Amino acid sequence: MPLPTDEKLLKTSQDLVNQLHTAFGKHAGYRATHAKGLLLNGTFTPSAHAQALSIAPHLNNPSTSITVRFSSSTGIPQLPDADPNGEPRGIAIRFNLGEHSHTDIIAHSTPHFPVRTGAEFLELLRAIGASPPGTPSPSPIETFLGSHPAALAFVSAPKPIKGSFAFESYYGLSAIKFINNEGKETYLRYRVLPESEGEALDDAALKVADVNFLHEEIRKRATEQTISFKIVGQVAQERDGTDDVTVQWPEDRKLVELGTVRIDSLEKDDAKLQKHIIFDPIPNVKGIEPSKDPLFDLRAAVYLISGRERRAA
Repeated sequence: MPLPTDEKLLKTSQDLVNQLHTAFGKHAGYRATHAKGLLLNGTFTPSAHAQALSIAPHLNNPSTSITVRFSSSTGIPQLPDADPNGEPRGIAIRFNLGEHSHTDIIAHSTPHFPVRTGAEFLELLRAIGASPPGTPSPSPIETFLGSHPAALAFVSAPKPIKGSFAFESYYGLSAIKFINNEGKETYLRYRVLPESEGEALDDAALKVADVNFLHEEIRKRATEQTISFKIVGQVAQERDGTDDVTVQWPEDRKLVELGTVRIDSLEKDDAKLQKHIIFDPIPNVKGIEPSKDPLFDLRAAVYLISGRERRAA
């Protein structure tokens, strides 16, 4: 996966990685964000609906091997799992299609995202960095939130901490385009929905929770039972925009079941593979294409820059 040739995009991406290191510290061998996580393995089985929407191989084969990563937000690998800064939680699903052939879904546990572009995201991070406790009001972050309603909605949205990664609903925020064997195009956004949603933990439970309780819970769960999710697609109507991640589509839009994720084992080489694997928000498979959302190229470049740093550490 090559770095982008667009110099402006490349600079913004590198500046973002540097700003994330400034915010969270630079932790050699770890991601610049969502640094704390673990890998598991399983299988994806597509639905008949998926086969009608796209010619992508994992949506047409009987089943596909997958690698799944659950993670907490921030670039701090030692962040306590009960820390609210660990929200939103993340999931990345890699569909292993063959040697050096794969496509990924990357999602997090809120339907909100604060900004539309990489430049705005960099501005947001810099405003946070310039607003330590005690900064006179209006602080840079207050000013930013006041002029960016999507960022304010992201910050204000409830983000309860649940008792397991397996209880979260995850949202793939950027629209993607499915193409079927007749050339018909369908825009949708992924949702990864749990078999059981579970309850949010109250303050008393969080106060006594182990520093790694979420990660230990999912390890134990994966050794004792199969963890199941449904992947669905929220289908856009013609008037719905597909290039702005901050604009949610109405909840009355059709949800199409795309298939079932079953996670049944821990990744034995977790430490090694964590450093090596670089998930890619851009679908790299025939039958699925990115929309014109500008965050696709930006996120791909950020992940690649961070991944190369991680591999070199």
